[in-house]
Amino acid sequence: MRLKTIICSAVISIQVFAFQTTFAQNKPALKTARQMVYKNPHAKIDDRVKDLIARMTPEEKFWQLFMIPGDVTAENKAQFKHGIFGLQVSAAAQGTGNAQQMLTYNTTEDALSLARKINKTQKYFIEETRLGIPIIPFDEALHGLVRQGATAFPQSIGLAATFDTTLMARIGNAIAIEARVRGLRDLLAPVINIATDVRWGRVEETYGEDPYLTTAMGHAFMNAIEAQNIIVTPKHFIANVGDGGRDSYPIELDKHYLEEIHFPPFKDAVKNIGIRSLMTSYNSVYGLPATANPWLLTQKLKKQWGFKGFVISDAGAVGGANVLHFTAKNYHDATAQAINAGLDVIFQVDYQHYKLFLPAFLDGSIPKSRIDDALTRVLKAKFELGLFENPYVDEVKAEKSLSDPTNHQLAKEAALKSFVLLKNDHQVLPLTHGKKILVLGEDATEARLGGYSGSGNKKVSILQGITDLADANDKISYLKGSSRALNDHVLVDSTFLSSMGGKGLAGSYFKGINLSGTPAKMKRDQVIDFSWTLYPPDAALPLDDYSVRWEGKITSPTNADLHIGLEGNDGFRMFLDGQLVIDQWDKRSYHLQTVPFHFEKNKAYDIKIEFYESKGNAKVKLVWDYGIQKSEEIEKAVQAAKSNDVIVMVAGIKEGEFLDRAMLNLPGNQEELIQELAETGKPLVVILTGGSAINMQNWYSNVSAILNVWYPGEAGGTAVAETLFGKSNPSGKLPITYPVHEAQLPLVYNHKPTGRGDDYNNLSGEPMFPFGYGLSYTQFSYSKLKVDRQSISKNETTRVSFELKNTGNYDGDEVVQLYMRPLLSDLAQSVLALRAFERVHLKVGETKVVSFKVNKEVLQTLDRENVWRVAPGEYRIMIGASSKVLYLKENITVKP
Repeated sequence: MRLKTIICSAVISIQVFAFQTTFAQNKPALKTARQMVYKNPHAKIDDRVKDLIARMTPEEKFWQLFMIPGDVTAENKAQFKHGIFGLQVSAAAQGTGNAQQMLTYNTTEDALSLARKINKTQKYFIEETRLGIPIIPFDEALHGLVRQGATAFPQSIGLAATFDTTLMARIGNAIAIEARVRGLRDLLAPVINIATDVRWGRVEETYGEDPYLTTAMGHAFMNAIEAQNIIVTPKHFIANVGDGGRDSYPIELDKHYLEEIHFPPFKDAVKNIGIRSLMTSYNSVYGLPATANPWLLTQKLKKQWGFKGFVISDAGAVGGANVLHFTAKNYHDATAQAINAGLDVIFQVDYQHYKLFLPAFLDGSIPKSRIDDALTRVLKAKFELGLFENPYVDEVKAEKSLSDPTNHQLAKEAALKSFVLLKNDHQVLPLTHGKKILVLGEDATEARLGGYSGSGNKKVSILQGITDLADANDKISYLKGSSRALNDHVLVDSTFLSSMGGKGLAGSYFKGINLSGTPAKMKRDQVIDFSWTLYPPDAALPLDDYSVRWEGKITSPTNADLHIGLEGNDGFRMFLDGQLVIDQWDKRSYHLQTVPFHFEKNKAYDIKIEFYESKGNAKVKLVWDYGIQKSEEIEKAVQAAKSNDVIVMVAGIKEGEFLDRAMLNLPGNQEELIQELAETGKPLVVILTGGSAINMQNWYSNVSAILNVWYPGEAGGTAVAETLFGKSNPSGKLPITYPVHEAQLPLVYNHKPTGRGDDYNNLSGEPMFPFGYGLSYTQFSYSKLKVDRQSISKNETTRVSFELKNTGNYDGDEVVQLYMRPLLSDLAQSVLALRAFERVHLKVGETKVVSFKVNKEVLQTLDRENVWRVAPGEYRIMIGASSKVLYLKENITVKP
């Protein structure tokens, strides 16, 4: 016992001595640490930022202004020694622990594994970089995180159709919690662009065509996320839908129009929410790229609006100045232009790209004051997020979140409120039980979530939802019936092509369009499937002046009569067995041209293809119909329909980022199937999935009911079934205008008055369905409009009220909409403008008094100086169920 005591005392003495020695040795270091203001959590953030910037090298400054998708691994960590703004951290490969680059948004990790990954990443930057600056982990979250295990809510356009800001706030809060538990602190969302043309492929990501609705819904969503101390990054600044509904087309819009239509949701986010980040768009604005536009980023955003946060580019957009817009001579010039114009953070898709942008930060092309201003904005956000004191996420909470089903129910509620009933002849809906129901369409089984989606939790397809809700007397059957894409030709792959002793065709690439001289490059191409857009086929060739000849043999393994040909933007011809069979040497358009040709089994035929490009943006494919069988899916569906009581056809569209639509018809053979089904005489219910308008004129009159369900989220199938069977009453309203025909586009409800009229001589100017439209299984009456004060000053408020009654046979929600227009103004104003709305629930026979405040926010218009103000005069107040059906109207006078 005594020996043990002596040993313990000796150990303690040695430990005390060691501590004293260590303390003495590290005294200067500890003093230095105390002097590092940026590490003092009690110091003011501005002082911490200033102190940290003073300690940074030029390289370290650059890396705090650079963001990419990627991981830190044992093999690559040295490349991050200077730190980085943030990473879109990918998942660890399941079962290995090896890192993998995130190439798609549908990653494979759950909340716990991502939390662990982000903690490990933060640990590296805090402990192994010189200054220990934490990163901002970021990700996409338009309608849910793009992560495995995260809730997939209805697509943004569907959320807009709810006209429910309270719901939007709850969804924003839910997404913020799911992000925070994973360690994500910056969400690249929402899209608050205005969908002024429904041909735009990204309409699905927006809140529709109206600036007031977009502002209200975006405000609720962003405010809820920022309240959780998660940064939101709304996008894209500004107006990246151009002529013809084409994505990122150049914007030459009048500044008055930008102020009135496109700026409001961004301005509200800056001034009333205090957002800390914002993303630019790819397009040019008044001739300068949005990422390098001093009027947009510095004058308007930072000076006029007082934006204190940081501006990031869309992924890869900075280089657009030199490879797309041709306003910069190279990447160095593009970088300097962008940062000097007010961009703060460069977003790229690959680490190696930093080499293109770093030099401009080191050689004086960008003033130190501008670099430090950008740094101040970024570092301030990192301090506000608490990352220096609390960089790690609680992995216990992340693990608990794995079994939390709460948000699945919220996703279902959102879906139910988003559905828009467009037609319901003879009250075909809701369906009664005890029927034989045939469900058709690939969208019935796919449970599509829309663009920028994660995988969702326990996704319910429409077919599954219907099957689950059917009772014992229902008989549900399913056939695909149709296809969104008709595969009537395929690429001729290398199996059938040969040259120079190998698979594929021998390609000779010439400078100039005449296929003459010595080839600049020769190689064997496995398939002819090329899209040369930003760059030519080879660096030795000009982008807009080259030609290619492919030669070799083509063989079919069977005797076959096939159609073979070329698809592309012409300037092409093809020879088979020495004969010229396709001659489209004149450049006109993009199209497919095929010819019939009989192939004998295993016989090798000479094939030669010639192609030239004289402008740039070349596309060419060699295709045929080998192996394609004629589909009998329509015939089978029609036969099955005859023995069923009701047909539910689920139809969908193809759209998305860089997938704009010239025509709005249902793609593939879906319309053909609908028309064939209509001839059976059976009740036909069409369920539309998609995020934008659809041209229905070929089949609208022949169907019984149309229900637009957008991309309804992970619980969408359950919600659709509950609506079809009457367990829920549809109550969504259109946030976009549906045209009768594409020829009417662009078509929005809040246009200015015309100088003559709206109609064409061979088509009405009226839409198919107006903004705000949506039917219900019940009916509502509007009556007894009352105005408290009909004459007010510009700073006063009055109130309008009326009675809303449910006069039908179902409980339901009505979205009441208030529109305004001045009867006289200095400048022409919109024919009407949405200025308020409210979702009201009424039981059968119930009456409620609904009231709206009418104040300067409702009455203001934009004057000649681009200032919002309330001018003296009379204002028409209109209340109703859509922009077209306005039941109650009254005038209010604003006194001088």
